[in-house]
Amino acid sequence: MIDEKTLRLDDQLCFALYAATNAVTRAYRPLLAQLELTYPQYLVMLVLWQEGNSTSRAIAKRLQLSANAISPLLDRLEESGLITRQRDRTDRRVVHITLTPRGSALESDVYDVQQVVECQTGLAPDDLNQLRAELAMLAERMATKTGNRGG
Repeated sequence: MIDEKTLRLDDQLCFALYAATNAVTRAYRPLLAQLELTYPQYLVMLVLWQEGNSTSRAIAKRLQLSANAISPLLDRLEESGLITRQRDRTDRRVVHITLTPRGSALESDVYDVQQVVECQTGLAPDDLNQLRAELAMLAERMATKTGNRGG
């Protein structure tokens, strides 16, 4: 008889999400490395490509990271010539982030990377969209229940 309180790794939602996240990140890593981007830098760039100029605080909030976690990523992106940073003239705590022409041009190369990874999932486009939507809803429900909305 199986004890009802026995924990099995394969029955854990957290492990299924962890394993899937690692697999997807591993698929991105070598492709992004060819473009001299890390996965976390890629996420920052996605925010900028989607939303245009932003602030470090807004990027951190969008990625559900602390402002401190975003600073080293912005340092490296600026050193790579992909973004520029400028402090706000009226509120020095605000740092404006702008894509450089090189940063903007990188979007089309990264689009190709994203297409390769989506193909590697083996999911049909509708299934991939459904999975993405379900995961987004799960994240929102969890954030609401725990009161943790990132940033």
